[in-house]
Amino acid sequence: MDFPERVYTKDEVKRARELIEQGYKHDLDTNGSTEFVARVNEALKLIEVAGYCDFVQTYIRTIREITGLSQLREEEAAIWFNVKALDDSIDDAGFIIQKTQQMKDFIDGKLYYETGEIRAVNKRIEFVKNLKDKTDDPDIKKRCEKNLKQWTEKPFP
Repeated sequence: MDFPERVYTKDEVKRARELIEQGYKHDLDTNGSTEFVARVNEALKLIEVAGYCDFVQTYIRTIREITGLSQLREEEAAIWFNVKALDDSIDDAGFIIQKTQQMKDFIDGKLYYETGEIRAVNKRIEFVKNLKDKTDDPDIKKRCEKNLKQWTEKPFP
């Protein structure tokens, strides 16, 4: 059986969860301008290096270019991304991982309010740490350290 066209109703979410439990993976589709697709592909290469491709393909069907605010669209299993927000491949990959975690939580029936954003940000930090450990590129390691510092430092003394 195919993955539901939408993931919105109780039955559609249940069907999506059943397929995922059976090992279903999406053929991730990237829709947008040439520049957008190139930038998303840079981020996806880092996701591959860190070992998170299966995670993304399990929960995300499409990454689509939009002109508004970047966001997760649960009912489409899609990430809507503004090309102007794509300026650092590590941060871009982290955003994809963060939104993928939110989609996983949605499919699993975990409430977003109160702890959902914490889970998503923690998954993003975990991803960047893994990328730093798995890459051989010293520039990527350095950029990961900078990214981790931004995500883990406390804003107030």
